[in-house]
Amino acid sequence: MPITTAHSHSAAVSSTRSQRLVVAIGASLLGLCLVYFAGFSHIEAVHNAAHDTRHSAAFPCH
Repeated sequence: MPITTAHSHSAAVSSTRSQRLVVAIGASLLGLCLVYFAGFSHIEAVHNAAHDTRHSAAFPCH
């Protein structure tokens, strides 16, 4: 059975936190890109697909 020291345990927690931070930032950027694309798209199909959702969120589209 391996012995875990406090140092190696805290290093594992730090890398997990940094990985979570990278994933959270990536997901936020992807979400912002999708909202920007749907909000300002001039493509009729995208506009119609997101129209009701934009109005319910008070996002101007006209």
